[in-house]
Amino acid sequence: MLPGDHQKFEQQHTPTFFARGLSPLTRLAFFTSLSLALMITDSHLQYLNNVRERLMALLYPLQVVANAPYSLYRATDEYFSTHHRLLRENETLRTKNLQQQVVLQKLGALTLENATLRNLLQLNQSLAENSVIGEILHVGRDPFSKKIVVNRGTNHRIVAGAAVVDAAGVIGQVTRVFPSTSEVTLITDKTLAIPIQIERNGLRTIAFGHGRDGTIDLPYLPANVDVRRGDKLVTSGIDSVYPIGLAIASVSDIKVTPNSPFARIVCQPIGRVEYNRQVLLVSQPPPPADMPVVSDEIAEGESATVKSAQALPEKKALPKTTHPRSARPTHG
Repeated sequence: MLPGDHQKFEQQHTPTFFARGLSPLTRLAFFTSLSLALMITDSHLQYLNNVRERLMALLYPLQVVANAPYSLYRATDEYFSTHHRLLRENETLRTKNLQQQVVLQKLGALTLENATLRNLLQLNQSLAENSVIGEILHVGRDPFSKKIVVNRGTNHRIVAGAAVVDAAGVIGQVTRVFPSTSEVTLITDKTLAIPIQIERNGLRTIAFGHGRDGTIDLPYLPANVDVRRGDKLVTSGIDSVYPIGLAIASVSDIKVTPNSPFARIVCQPIGRVEYNRQVLLVSQPPPPADMPVVSDEIAEGESATVKSAQALPEKKALPKTTHPRSARPTHG
């Protein structure tokens, strides 16, 4: 065998590992035609709906697995962002709630102050006396005296002795006056006495403050006096300091002992000085300017004239007196 024949034999019997088959262009044309045919058939005859639904059902787990990383990332990001947002909103709401609580507290105080001022305004309109609205600055520091300081003084035409009332009743009397402030002694102080009148029967007496327990006493009244629990005490007005008819207190307790001829009558003040800050300072109006003022010498002279006139006989006329000016001589 020749060397050239051996080479030809090997080339003829060499195995082929890769079969070429159809050309790529042919396969492209085939699958394109098949796709177009399936699309036309599906659009007109609706044969592939069931197949598509089954394929989607089979492929859904694969879609879930494929979307799992993105879903996990989105859920984690949403969790942390929502957590931070809720923390910020919670802090903001807490701040707003605290601010609104402060506003509500101020609103309650302003509402109470407005109601007090309205009541004082109505009381001011009903009084014919001179009255000025003031505000309590502070309470006296002495525990054995009941005094307060208000922000009205001589600059506001406040005089010592003016009555101090609130919307409920009398709370005290001005005892010291300064340029911008005044000291008020409360009716429960031991050093203060007020002429009062029982509204039910018109009984007049003097009420004294009892001191630290915040009550008022009606001393030196007989045991059989006509006073009952619940009787209302008002100012009598006979001292020319307090206007007549202002509420002071109500009788809370009456004690009668066999060893004493006097009854112990305890009264509770009606004024609410511990609850309100606004008060009304009331003073009696000065006498009219046209009212004649009689001096003591004139009064004594008038009384002597009346007595001498009464001593003369009734039918005897008094001698006529001539004014010194009319007795001057005339020059003829």
